[in-house]
Amino acid sequence: MHVYASFFIRPDLREPLVSAFPNVQFTFAPHDVNEEALATADVLLTYGEDVTEELLKKAPNIQWIFVASAGVEKLPARTILARDIVVSNVKGIHKKPMAESIIGHILALKRAIPWMYEQKKKGEWSQDVRQDELNGSTALILGPGAIGGEIGRLLQKFDVTTIGCNRSGERAKYMDETITFAQLKDYLPKADIVLSLLPKTPETDRLFSYDYFVCMKETAIFMNFGRSNIVEESVLVGALKEGQIAHVVLDVFDEEPLPKTSELWQLDGVVISPHISSRSSLYVERSLAIFKPSLRRFMQGYRNLENIVDLERGY
Repeated sequence: MHVYASFFIRPDLREPLVSAFPNVQFTFAPHDVNEEALATADVLLTYGEDVTEELLKKAPNIQWIFVASAGVEKLPARTILARDIVVSNVKGIHKKPMAESIIGHILALKRAIPWMYEQKKKGEWSQDVRQDELNGSTALILGPGAIGGEIGRLLQKFDVTTIGCNRSGERAKYMDETITFAQLKDYLPKADIVLSLLPKTPETDRLFSYDYFVCMKETAIFMNFGRSNIVEESVLVGALKEGQIAHVVLDVFDEEPLPKTSELWQLDGVVISPHISSRSSLYVERSLAIFKPSLRRFMQGYRNLENIVDLERGY
């Protein structure tokens, strides 16, 4: 068995990995492609963005791609499906850092913390600001999976009512209620916080039209930490300019880095997080904690690994 890792793994994490699998050959190539090693590799350990049609041509023996990320929409799905390559990811690994980031943004806006930072920069003492409580709010969470559940758990500690929204309406953990996409317009007027954690699929593409924002409270916070395809930037800009919502917090964008010409940079009420909400010093360590037991199963001939990805569905 030959494992090819295309991202950087610190020596203190690399050594235990190699020691745990003495019969496995490991190649660590975080900077440049090692074509000779790739040609004989059985398993590809990757963040996903480097996996292209061209790369897979150089890796004829690959049987399993382990993506140390949740998103897989950039993978060459047709080629992978045609070659019957197993794909798994680290679904749920982001839940701790992302939940902390999202709760942090919510509390900052509710308690006017960015305003305090600006007052300090200006050297002005003022108490002329509105501060709201998170307590007693209602949060509508689109995509109440592992990450959404962790956010729901934390929000419930603040006595927030949590409403999950998914395709089926199937009950989700740490949600007081779960609805379907078809019920969104009926529930948006109740929500103080609307958070999207949805993956990129044909069903979620431009799911949020301008009409959805018209349904929302003028004081509402809209947050997108899933994939940017759920709403067009022009729709968000229009909703803010027309006062349909109060705040927008974005961690994902159609074009990254966000162009300097984007109106989002100039609008009040917008928080731009440069796609870093899931970052953590523990990220690779947590990824390997998922990879190791899966590698053992794969070596025993099993293909039903943890977090198997259905590329036809996109997640």
